[in-house]
Amino acid sequence: MDSLTTRLSRTAVWTGDGIEVRDVPVPTLGAGELLVRVRLATICGSDLHTVTGRRTAACPSVLGHEAVGVVEAVGPISDGGVVAAAEVGDRIVWSVTVACGRCVRCRADRTAKCDEVRKVGHEAFNGDWALSGSYAEYIVLPAGTAVARVADRMPDAVAAPAACATATVMATLEAAGPLQRRRVLICGAGMLGVTAAAACAEAGARVRITDLDATRVEVAHRFGGVADTDGTVDVVLDYSGSAEAITRALARLDVGGVLVLAGSVTPGPPLALDPESVVRRHLTIIGVHNYEPRHLTAAVDFLDRTREVFPWADLVAAPVELEDIRHVLTAPSTGVLRSSVAP
Repeated sequence: MDSLTTRLSRTAVWTGDGIEVRDVPVPTLGAGELLVRVRLATICGSDLHTVTGRRTAACPSVLGHEAVGVVEAVGPISDGGVVAAAEVGDRIVWSVTVACGRCVRCRADRTAKCDEVRKVGHEAFNGDWALSGSYAEYIVLPAGTAVARVADRMPDAVAAPAACATATVMATLEAAGPLQRRRVLICGAGMLGVTAAAACAEAGARVRITDLDATRVEVAHRFGGVADTDGTVDVVLDYSGSAEAITRALARLDVGGVLVLAGSVTPGPPLALDPESVVRRHLTIIGVHNYEPRHLTAAVDFLDRTREVFPWADLVAAPVELEDIRHVLTAPSTGVLRSSVAP
C-alpha cells in the first residue's frame, strides 16, 4: 500500500463557483476500505440541482454518486476483523449511503437514514474523506459501503445508474407493494420514472406515465409506459416533486390506493391533504429517500435480466473526459436522460 501514497487522482472539485480539475493524492487505505478506479460516472439530477443552487451541499466537494468502477486496492484486515466488501479486479457499483450499522435506525433496517450517515458525492473535500465522489479517476469507499458486483456483459452505461436511479426505483416499488395487474401512474419521466415504467411493466402492471416534456414520455414508450389519460389508478409513483402533479394524482387513487413519494427532495409548496378522504379511501402515503443495500443488488439484477428487453444504453449520452465535465453539468440533450463522464 505504500506505493499508493504518492498516486494522484485527477479529480473534479466543486468550489461553489464552478469546477476545478485537480490532482489529489490517493491516501493510504484503512481497514476494509476500497480504492476504486472509476470507469464511468453518470450525472444525476441532484448534482445538477447542486451546481444551479437549487440544492445545498458541502462545498468544496467532489460530486458524483452514480458510477461503475474496478477495485484497484483493498485496505488491510484489522484486528477487529474488518473485511473489504470486494476484491481487487472486481467491477462494482456502490451505494450512495455509508451507514454505521450500529444506531437504532440501522438496526431497524433504515440504514439510508443512519444517525451518522455519510454519502458518496456529498462530503466536504477538506474533511477526512476527500476522494468521496465519482467525478474523479479514483474514489475511496469506506469500510461498510454496500457494493454489488457487475457482470462483464453489462455495459458501463447500463451499470452506472444502478447506484442511484435504479436502486431508488427498486425501493419505491418495494414500498408500493405487489404490482401485478395494478394500474400504476408514474409522475415524472426522467431517469427514475422511465426506469420505474420498465420495472412496473416487468412486474405485470398497467403503466401510465406523465411529464411536462412530451419527448420524455415518448422515450418511456420504449420502456413499458404509455401516455397518461384520465382515470382511476391503484398506485402513484411520484418522481417529479411537483406539488401540483402529486395533488392531481392523489385525487385519482382508488380505494386502497398507494402513493409513493420519491421526487420531493428540494423545498416546495405544501400539499393540501383531506384527512377524511385518506381515511375513507383507505389510502397509504409513503415517502422513500435513498435505498437499502438489498435495493442496490436488486437494481443490478434487474438491469442484467432486462438488458435485452429494454434499450438501457440509449438513455445515457456518450461520455466526456473529466476535463470537460463542466460542459455536461447541465440538462442532457433531448431524448437522453443522463450525461456521463469517463474519468
